[in-house]
Amino acid sequence: MLQFFKYVLATIVGLFAFFILSIMLLGAIGSAFSSGSNVTEVKENSVLKLELNRQIVENAPSEDPFEGLFQSSNLKVGLIDLKEAIANAKLDPNIEGIYLKAEYPVAGISTLEELRNALLDFKESGKFIYTYGEVMSEPAVYLNSVADRIFLPEVGDIEFNGLSAQISFMKGLFDKIGVEPVIFRVGEYKSAVEPYVRTNMSPENKEQISSYVNSIGNHIYAQVAEARGLTVTEINETLNNPVGSAEDALEKKLITDIGYYDEFEDALREKLGLGEGDKISMVGIKSYGKAKKYVESGDRNNRIAVIIGQGTIYSGEGDSESIGSDSWIEELRKAAKDKKVKAIVLRINSGGGSALASDMMWREIELAKKEKPVYASMGDYAASGGYYMAMPCDTIVANPTTVTGSIGIFGMLFNAQELMNNKLGITFDGVETHEHSNFPSMVSDMPQAEKNMIQRMVNQGYERFTSKAAEGRNMEVEHLKSLAGGRVWTGLQAKENGLVDVLGGLEDAVELAAKRTGIEDDYQVRYYPKAKSELEIVMEKISEQSQVSLNKKLGALAPYLDEFNRLLKSDHLQAKLPYEVIWD
Repeated sequence: MLQFFKYVLATIVGLFAFFILSIMLLGAIGSAFSSGSNVTEVKENSVLKLELNRQIVENAPSEDPFEGLFQSSNLKVGLIDLKEAIANAKLDPNIEGIYLKAEYPVAGISTLEELRNALLDFKESGKFIYTYGEVMSEPAVYLNSVADRIFLPEVGDIEFNGLSAQISFMKGLFDKIGVEPVIFRVGEYKSAVEPYVRTNMSPENKEQISSYVNSIGNHIYAQVAEARGLTVTEINETLNNPVGSAEDALEKKLITDIGYYDEFEDALREKLGLGEGDKISMVGIKSYGKAKKYVESGDRNNRIAVIIGQGTIYSGEGDSESIGSDSWIEELRKAAKDKKVKAIVLRINSGGGSALASDMMWREIELAKKEKPVYASMGDYAASGGYYMAMPCDTIVANPTTVTGSIGIFGMLFNAQELMNNKLGITFDGVETHEHSNFPSMVSDMPQAEKNMIQRMVNQGYERFTSKAAEGRNMEVEHLKSLAGGRVWTGLQAKENGLVDVLGGLEDAVELAAKRTGIEDDYQVRYYPKAKSELEIVMEKISEQSQVSLNKKLGALAPYLDEFNRLLKSDHLQAKLPYEVIWD
């Protein structure tokens, strides 16, 4: 009987929790629908507030009705939404300036450069940009350098000490637990496998990392110097002797003012012509997305379709953080068949992934080119499989700091025989009908014949990659191979060696495509895939909440679990960047 009452009580509690959650979700959905029709009225003498202390991705839902219901360490804002808001604010007579709240933006360098360029364009209107931060990470310093006034409190912290690249190596771990990586690759620079078979960087890998990190650093620090009225020599001196206080940052011209938030507000009031204590009218990015549009939308019958691909490449369906070849190809096919779409721009932000999926998308791009022009716009990354997507396009546009190239393929399997047999005491036995029926096995040594077979597949994949890249770039194969071998380049370097055509951002690629088709005077830009539904958002939030809880429990081990999960999901043959560049 006691057990019966326990089950009844548990059922009642579960129903009650479900009832409360349902009410909360329905309320959020109702709020989303009711607010969707409301137009934000922007008051005269207003300031657009850009909250950038979050992850900046290519495209994010402009309206997230569930954000307040879930704890999240991964709030997102779309680069597209930010640039559209800034462009509109430039023309909006009610917006006098921008309050840039950027203390620790989470974004790649090319993403920040595109956003920074949008802010510089905004300033051409004569309107102001002010920024305040209690702390400023190095990406924040780069972004905030465009501001007219930069405030940091006297106890504030600022980081400005240069770029670095650090790789974690797991060979020692595998040696201890009894796991042997079985590696197949082509190219001395294809270093994605090094963390599993080495304890340090190879000379070739160190050479290429040093080359492109310095290329990026020279570019962005020259921009900071120009914005702050300094010479490159002065900026380098500051980088070699990092700032230690707000006073130091002021002396070295990284900031313009030492002040607390109330003093920052006083400066804003003075700029806006307000009296002491008057309320400052601020509008946030979400609200401003529903404000009156001053940027003309263009002819809906003349469209440029921008198809966004961000994240690791896999076969099958993708999501907001990965490129699934099936779903991505579906979007490309629809754009190619749509008579209103006059040209297609592929926005690529990927370090690669499955070689098979990359080749499937390459084929569809070749087919789409028969219908209309296809351009590539490279974001933070368009390397390996990401470059595979770009190379058949009519024109490739890259940001100066885009990480690209990495033309190569590798394969990787694991032999866990020692772990299973000697560490865990698990043994295996079985029967086979043929000599290689059990191929590939993760719990026994691989015969040399099977290793040779996989290496041949990798070699063939590399030949396909390089020959198709040479065809797309109108190069001799041998010359293309001199730029390949897995070597990583920046956009600047790739422009010099012919792997890309034009330096610029997404808008530059769109303008080139519009000009190519003769619609540059009147056209619309449409982004695909379309924004998520409310149900898709809430399901993603639930999944994200579980991941946040798990990451908290794992602590410093969380990134290694993520890498392990990616390995499990990956195909055997990969066209993938060796690592991600993290600006910290």
